[in-house]
Amino acid sequence: MTKTYLHIKTIIVMTLCLALHALACHAQTRQSVDSLLRCIDKAVDNSSAYVAKRERRIGKLRRDLAKATTDSERYRVAFALYGQYAPFVNDSAVYFLDRCVTIASRMKGREADVCTCKALIAMRHSSTGIYVESLKTLSDIDTANVSSLAKGMYFQAYTHVYGEMAYYSHVAATKALYEEIQARYRARMYANLPATDNAVFQHRQLQALNSGDWRKALRVNDGWMRHVREGSYPYALVTLYRYLAYKLDNDSTRMMYWLAQSVLSDIRNGVLDQGSMWEMANQLMVTNNVDRAYKYISYTCYCATRFGSRQRLAQIAPLLADIARKYKTENDRYNRQQNIALGVISVLAVVLLFGFFYVVRQRQKLAVARDDLETSNRQLQEFNVRLESLNGQLKAANARLSAVNKELSDANRVKEEYVGLFMRLCSDYINKIEALRKKVNNKVKTRQYAELYDMTRPKGDKEELEVFYANFDSAFLHLFPHFFESFNALLRPEERIERPERDRLTTPVRIFALIRLGITDSGKIAEFLHYSVNTIYNYRAHIKKGAINDKETFEDDIRKIGTF
Repeated sequence: MTKTYLHIKTIIVMTLCLALHALACHAQTRQSVDSLLRCIDKAVDNSSAYVAKRERRIGKLRRDLAKATTDSERYRVAFALYGQYAPFVNDSAVYFLDRCVTIASRMKGREADVCTCKALIAMRHSSTGIYVESLKTLSDIDTANVSSLAKGMYFQAYTHVYGEMAYYSHVAATKALYEEIQARYRARMYANLPATDNAVFQHRQLQALNSGDWRKALRVNDGWMRHVREGSYPYALVTLYRYLAYKLDNDSTRMMYWLAQSVLSDIRNGVLDQGSMWEMANQLMVTNNVDRAYKYISYTCYCATRFGSRQRLAQIAPLLADIARKYKTENDRYNRQQNIALGVISVLAVVLLFGFFYVVRQRQKLAVARDDLETSNRQLQEFNVRLESLNGQLKAANARLSAVNKELSDANRVKEEYVGLFMRLCSDYINKIEALRKKVNNKVKTRQYAELYDMTRPKGDKEELEVFYANFDSAFLHLFPHFFESFNALLRPEERIERPERDRLTTPVRIFALIRLGITDSGKIAEFLHYSVNTIYNYRAHIKKGAINDKETFEDDIRKIGTF
């Protein structure tokens, strides 16, 4: 059971993959067809260049024919001219085949060439609907001493003429008779022509198509295509027959692709016998692409007229009539729509006229309201200007008040810090004095006068002074943590003082720290730091020389340094 389920699952997955692949290929081919149709439009527009290229080749061959000195060379060039005219101008192709017959008849041992050229003339006649002349030409051919290839061409011509007569016959009995005769000649053609000959491939595929076997037709076409160069004049015929195979299979995308390839090959080779283009116009009419169909059938009509094919013109006439009928239908529909549109436009014009007068009236009212609004806006703007002026004055006052409040707050905070520091220092010194008093009292009681004298000697003053400086530095930097950086910022780079430790000040910085605290007298500073007045003065003068700004305002700048 499990194996069966897996098998079914595998089949489903493979089917989905194949379906997706087919859809992708179909989309890609559809895109290629659209691209090829655009290429056909461009090729039709440039068709004169392709025709001119063929005419240049014909002109060169005509000059070569005029210069030819032997019948052999004349035959070769005349037959080459037939090859150039065969898809180009039918009468000229027949003319040069007649010349080839005349030239070959003068030469010995060229019976096969005479047979071949007359067979080709017969096919030219049958292609243009001249069946009597075609049969008359074939009846005059002597096939007694010709090669198998020449006989094959002879039977090919008979096959072609009876095939054309059967195709265009509208009498069932006559049509059946012609098809029977064609079948006999086709069998003899197969027996004499090589299996790779274009005519053999063409008729084998035609038989498969007539029997409704499109797969066999494609297999024959595959073999045929391997013997034809892509883009050549024979390639147009191979791709046309490939189109017919896909048309039989109702594969609209692929058939249009190969038909487009056939049309392009015809145009680019300067071919005026445009069978593929006529078929393309038919298919475009089916898809209602009338404009493009008209362009293509007009080009085909021009080519058929120049080529000289009555059969082709007869094929084109019904399609031209169909296109004209569709154009008339479209034109009538357009006129009806135009009349309806004109009526609607007239009604809209009346409505628009009433609407215009209504809008004019409303605009007059709106203009009065706008004038009143502008007056109100102008008064409001004047009021806003006065209000903004008052707001600006209020903001300035608030800013000044905020600055005063901040200065007052800073002053209060500093004052509190000062009081705390003073109380702490006083407490420390009271404790030290009390400890010293107790020690002195004990020493006096025990009459230890020598130790008392040694203890009260001034040897500890320096140590106490350092402790005092440390306490001062720590307290000051707590009040003004960025004083050192702000102080250096007032000096030139080369005069700036390096900070010794995190919570310590150097002597010059300590002097200006006292100035920041409001102690500006050098005598008081000297007493505070235990230096001479002259030393303090020299420190102050030296530091002010390194000021970035005016040295006279340096100490004022110091006093402006605040807390961060």
